[in-house]
Amino acid sequence: MENNEQLVQLVTKKVMEYLKAKNGNENRSTPELIIKECGEAESGLYNDEVVIGLAPAFGTFQKETINGISHYDVLREIAAGIEEEGLRYRFIKVYDTSDVAFIALTAAKLSGSGIGIGIQSKGTTVIHQKDLFPLTNLELFSQAPLITTDLYRKIGKNAARYAKGQSPEPISVQNDCMVRPKFQAKAALLHIKETEHVRNRAKPVALEVSFGKQVV
Repeated sequence: MENNEQLVQLVTKKVMEYLKAKNGNENRSTPELIIKECGEAESGLYNDEVVIGLAPAFGTFQKETINGISHYDVLREIAAGIEEEGLRYRFIKVYDTSDVAFIALTAAKLSGSGIGIGIQSKGTTVIHQKDLFPLTNLELFSQAPLITTDLYRKIGKNAARYAKGQSPEPISVQNDCMVRPKFQAKAALLHIKETEHVRNRAKPVALEVSFGKQVV
């Protein structure tokens, strides 16, 4: 038992050292993602929109997913996928939970189309519909280390298709049984860091997201 505890402590220490080094050596050429809060998020009035709900630390206290994809690229790809289907998108931040299912459901309930996307800072993503139970979603992408930028764009496209009343084919994802043990310590730490920024009973916040010079 003592050896197991020492191993956990060692792994945790190494992960923290990795995260610190990673944050200190970010690629400075990556365009900055600017997120501005604009008051309480309101229910949508248009049935051609998809609301994208961000977890509490997304884009502010954490800047990339568990496998190193910048939050800038995550949001650009999802937004591009929605636009390619001819729909609009809107961003909110959900502060009262770090659970991706509830983040996605909150986004769906505020969406004029009833379709929302929830994203944790580590990259786990859910497409949800407003009248479904929290754990009964449309599509779940739970293995964040396997999600690519191409997959994030497909997530945006499928969410838009659901919003248009279509029944798109679920997105095919990789399944690697070694992902969990390989990333377990890092995933746990990232989730703890996310949860530190949860505000009990806080209302969802409307966001203005800037991709470089373009504001959406």
